[in-house]
Formats: sequence, C-alpha cells, structure tokens
Amino acid sequence: MENPSEETPARWEGLPSWLLGQTANHAHRLVGDGFSSVGGRGYHYRLLATLEESGPASQAALGRRSGIHLSDMVATINELADRGLVERAPDPSDRRRNIISLTSAGRRQLRRLEERLAECQDELLVPLSPEERQQLTELLSRLLDHHNRRTGTPEEPWR
Repeated sequence: MENPSEETPARWEGLPSWLLGQTANHAHRLVGDGFSSVGGRGYHYRLLATLEESGPASQAALGRRSGIHLSDMVATINELADRGLVERAPDPSDRRRNIISLTSAGRRQLRRLEERLAECQDELLVPLSPEERQQLTELLSRLLDHHNRRTGTPEEPWR
C-alpha cells in the first residue's frame, strides 16, 4: 500500500483560488481563536478600531465605516455596551438617533485585540520572511483592489 503522504496532489490543490481559500480558512480560524482568547470577536475589533480612528458616530455611520451590516451592528454595539467598552448617548441634533463612543475600557480592549491580531498574523505568516510578507500583502491588496473596482465594491475602510 502506498504512503498517502507521497500521493500526487489533486489538480485543484495547486490552483491559486483553492490555495487562497484554504489559507483564508486558516487565517479566519487563527484570528477568531486569538480574539476569543481575550474575550473578543472580529466585529468587536472592527467597531472599536473604527471608533478610535473616526471618533463617535451614529450606528449607520459606523456600519458604513466598518463594513458591518446594520443587522449585525446593533448586536455588536449591545455586546460592547454591556461590557462598558462603548457608550450610547442621544444625538443632540436628532434625539431619535444614538451616538456611539469608545470608552477607556474599550481602548484597553482594542489594545488587547490588536496585540492578539499581530500574534495571529505572525503565526499565519511564520514560514515567510519579512520581505515575503510585504510582497504577499502587496499582491493580495492589488488583487482585492482590482476586483473591488471591477465589481463596484467600495474599499473596506478598516484595511
């Protein structure tokens, strides 16, 4: 019986689309596990980072800036508000709307999430040199930019 590790790879296993998908699966798992280890999720990171970068904003503006769909935005804000990481306050110009702002506890949590994210990036890219990591990032950015322009998808603000 042949050793399975010596088998010829299936023809699809060398396709860039398959390789990207498999690598994306690993990246998603690594980042999800990393965020979970410090009590967070990807949406938490995106929302906290958006608030730090752009300042207080309405839920709708945060959804546009972070790329989080409005249906997920409410649940994410609720989770973060329950933990004291963001605050809701009525908008003085429109009392029907809330303005969401980052708390100091939210800033501390964002630092923890950023630290774990950096560790996850290192773990994902461990076999690559710093130059190769930079080249990979540039190539992936070029691919994404091309397809976003082609499909009319706006650039993700959190990239």
